[in-house]
Amino acid sequence: MLKKSSLPLSLPARHFSGQGRLKSRYDVVIIGGGGHGLATACYLAGDYGVTDVAVLEKGYLAGGNTARNTTIIRSNYLTPEGVAFYEESRKLFAGLSNKLDFNVLYSERGHLTLAHTDAALRTARWRAEVNKHLGVDSELVFPDEIAKLCPQLNLSPDVRYPILGALYHPPGAIARHDAVAWAYARRAAALGVEIHTQTEVTGLKIENGKVTGVKTRRGDIACGKVLQAVAGMSSEVARMAGIKLPVKTIPLQACVSEPVKPFLDPIIVSGSLHVYVSQSARGELVMGAAADPYPLYSTRSTLEFKEELMMHLLELFPFVGGLKILRQWAGMADMTPDFSPVMGLTPVENYYIDAGWGTWGFKATPVCGKRLAELIATGEVPELIKPFELARFHRFQQVGERGAAAVGH
Repeated sequence: MLKKSSLPLSLPARHFSGQGRLKSRYDVVIIGGGGHGLATACYLAGDYGVTDVAVLEKGYLAGGNTARNTTIIRSNYLTPEGVAFYEESRKLFAGLSNKLDFNVLYSERGHLTLAHTDAALRTARWRAEVNKHLGVDSELVFPDEIAKLCPQLNLSPDVRYPILGALYHPPGAIARHDAVAWAYARRAAALGVEIHTQTEVTGLKIENGKVTGVKTRRGDIACGKVLQAVAGMSSEVARMAGIKLPVKTIPLQACVSEPVKPFLDPIIVSGSLHVYVSQSARGELVMGAAADPYPLYSTRSTLEFKEELMMHLLELFPFVGGLKILRQWAGMADMTPDFSPVMGLTPVENYYIDAGWGTWGFKATPVCGKRLAELIATGEVPELIKPFELARFHRFQQVGERGAAAVGH
């Protein structure tokens, strides 16, 4: 008979203390408790000692697009501004587990953007040259090399869209989306940041062109500065501040298969076929396509998405036809005309914006948090995010990334 141990049970420490009452005032209020908002709070507290911060989330922690993305990390963009920005983010991701003492399951896999036409090959070559010029590892490869990198890929010429080549980006990676959010949240909370879930913002107080407070369903809060980081609801929240954004919100759907033994190491993307796929650490195939072709504030899923996605996926990997779809979901993507984000200052004093992330927000989580924290704490716009300011649309100086957005990844 086993003897009952006299030693007390050792329970793991809680990630967060209990959620208390809102204070009447904070130095900084961050609207949106997703990856970007939590990262900004973490860097504000850790790098600049700004701890009188409240993160307000209308639902559960990181339950918006952070919970609904497909976790791809890359920096093989087309414009110099985009490449530099996402390369800093990729480097931050690579060291994130050690910095935050939390395993975010960062895994470098390599990223293959397939080309099925001569035009796509020209774009791949263009991107490769821009990347190399800026020190980012990318190169144009052809079917013989693709066969070595991903032997499971169907490279037969006897298909509707034969693969002519690909842009290969060796540092392309994936990470665990919820782990990234929880890592930033845990560190921010440990440094004194307050995180309030189930706290919807219903309005803003603007006096003489300057934000002075936030209205919530739990009461009003006075504050010195406000950052909005609300993804698909960007236009609606900005409207509370009297700001009209060049953004439309459209659904972006994705799905995962039942788990199988690992067979797919690189991330495979085809802009022409509007499909991308990677395999998670749990063995699931994580799959997605282009955003839906119409604006809609909804996270519903459709049969049409699955049918179109599977048609093209089976051309690339015919042998996965017997797999079952385990889960399907949608997020709300806030798309700008030039497929680049909107970050930084707004016409309202002390009101900062983090919007227009479309389908590429997850990969920008660390750099966005770090550079927005710098802006909020110092008042100086970092050079890295200046090209993405809202005012560029008034000057017609857009940062055209559509050619590298592919299907958004």
